[in-house]
Amino acid sequence: MRILQRRLVALAATFALLPLAAQAQQAAASVAAPSSVSAVPGAGRDMERVAQANRVLKEIMMAPDSGIPQSLMQDAHAIAVIPGVIKAGFILGGRFGEGLVAIKTAQGTWSNPAFIRITGASLGFQAGVSSTDVILVFRSERGVDRLVHGEFTLGADLGVAAGPVGRYANASTNGELSAEIYSYSRSRGLFAGVALDGARIGIDDSADQRVYGRDITARRIFEGQINAVPQPVVDFRDRLEEYTQK
Repeated sequence: MRILQRRLVALAATFALLPLAAQAQQAAASVAAPSSVSAVPGAGRDMERVAQANRVLKEIMMAPDSGIPQSLMQDAHAIAVIPGVIKAGFILGGRFGEGLVAIKTAQGTWSNPAFIRITGASLGFQAGVSSTDVILVFRSERGVDRLVHGEFTLGADLGVAAGPVGRYANASTNGELSAEIYSYSRSRGLFAGVALDGARIGIDDSADQRVYGRDITARRIFEGQINAVPQPVVDFRDRLEEYTQK
């Protein structure tokens, strides 16, 4: 019983420190946010999240032969980019990251992105701290619906599989074919499919309202009901358009 209590305390401490580690990582690479947004407390860090997501998309485009198959990106219903996901722990571990997700509209164009968070716990031998970029490719409308309505757990609420890598790669197993989301990680310049079962994805309403304005919801963002969109956010949407055009 005491061992279990100590492990639960360690897990709680890990989750408490993960957001701080993510903030420290973003601060180390911070860039100036547009003045209209940076005046809102906390929005500067949100805009840094946008800048890092733009960086990840740009680097995907620069290495199509060793990255995510373009056909999957073109047929995606939504794409999430979560830069610098922190994973840390010892025996009991945790994962925390913040990023962006955009959906394909009925007109076939990409929406403005909403802000999201990923969290999760894991059990087993693990030690230390790592940081990886995570990309999620949504392959069904059901995945988009779950996203709009709040939170969901990968592998439980929606099927997830490590995605194929390479310009012309295709899904090859029944598990991959039935997956509603393909997941990828990018570390040290290399892309690979990654299993994220148990990770929880949710809309970051606070960040959405800091960047887009009060009372803004993910649904309003995806439906284009935004009057003022910061240029770095427009750049993210434009990069998706460029990379997924057929």
